[in-house]
This record gives sequence, structure tokens and C-alpha cells, in this order.
Amino acid sequence: VKAIRTLHMRGANVTMPFKTTVVPYLDRLTPAAETIQAVNTIVNEDGVLVGYNTDGCGYTQNLRRSGIEVAGKKITLIGCGGVGSSIAVQVALEGAAELAIFNRKDKFWPSIEERMEAIHKVAPNCVLSLHDLADQDALHEAVDHCDILSNANMVGMPPMEDMSNIKDPSWFRPNLIVTDVVYSPTETKLLREAKAAGCKTCGGLGMLLCQGAEAFRLYSKGLEMPIDEIQALLYD
Repeated sequence: VKAIRTLHMRGANVTMPFKTTVVPYLDRLTPAAETIQAVNTIVNEDGVLVGYNTDGCGYTQNLRRSGIEVAGKKITLIGCGGVGSSIAVQVALEGAAELAIFNRKDKFWPSIEERMEAIHKVAPNCVLSLHDLADQDALHEAVDHCDILSNANMVGMPPMEDMSNIKDPSWFRPNLIVTDVVYSPTETKLLREAKAAGCKTCGGLGMLLCQGAEAFRLYSKGLEMPIDEIQALLYD
């Protein structure tokens, strides 16, 4: 961070495990980053270091490119770590009607509860609920009543590429939108089974691309990254 100031760098990206620990060294945070206390993009505005979190808007922008808006939708989110928290606050800020979050009830549970309270303060019209991922009955009910199901944890990545948080593919239905933040493999077991059931799906590579495009826009003071051209290269 000192080097960003000293060398007058325009900014830097931040990845795990420093998204939270970098926060005290910055001068200002955007509302989304402030709410979840996590930053993945630093922008140097004439010596003022501003912390952004572009993961959430990368998620919603990826959906938007497929003609999907989160406003008014009921969303079930599996995982509320760094990326999951970014998605949670962004969809709430963009007007999601309901957000049911499922996470393992582990040592991080109290911090997730704190994030939920912070999200409620900035987006009071979004109905929030937190559930133990082990409660399969609650998860089934949430999937049955939601418009968008999003996986935001590591299940589906190597060495768990043959696993899915949805154990029973019969839970999927054609009018359900299913998304995954995992981008390697480009199509997870969750997405394969959802697509086979007729669901519309969005993979993690698109989200990765869109969050990078937002960082590019911030660094370049408004220039748009040629997403379609880069996406063609990524999927080549």
C-alpha cells in the first residue's frame, strides 16, 4: 500500500487472504466495501486510496449480459465468504426482494451474522435470512421458492469437481436460474445438472470477466473494456 502512494500507482487488485486485512490501510471505502469490510480493488484518486469491491457488481453484470436483473427477485445464495458476501450486498443494494443465505455453521458464523446486520442497514427492503447449509429441508424449500440459485463456495472446484451442493437434481426446474462463481472447470456439476433440467445457467468465468471489466473502468476513469472480444479469447 505504501508503494501505491509512493510510486503514484493508479491502483491495484487485492485477492485472498488480504481482502479484509487491507481495509485499515485505505482512506475511503465504497458503500458495498464498507458494508462487508472487504476490498478487491484499490484506486488511487490523487493520493486518496479508495477501496472498492467489484465482485458483487461483476456477478450482477454477468447476469445482466444474459438478460437477467436481480431487482425484485428471490435469491438463494450458498456460501457467504468473501465472494458470497460481495454478491449478497450487491443484490440487496440492487433491489432483490428476498435473499436466503446458506452457509456451514462453523467458527465464521458470528461474522456472517454481523455482515447480515450490516447489509440490512444499507438495504432494509430486502428480506434476509441465514440458514445452516446442513439443513437440507430448509435448502430444498428455499430452492423451490426462489428465482435465482447461486453457488458461492468452493464445491465444484478441484478436487471437488464431482460434487455439488444440490444433492438431488430433481430440485431443479426449467424456470429456475442457476449460477456458480466457480470458473475452473468452466461448467461445474451444479451447472451441468441444472442445464439438463432446463434451467438457465451462468458460470463463474463470466463473473470473473465482468468484475475485471469494472476494475478496468475504475482504473481508466470510465473506459469500457471490450468484454465480448476478451470473452471470445477466454472460451477459445
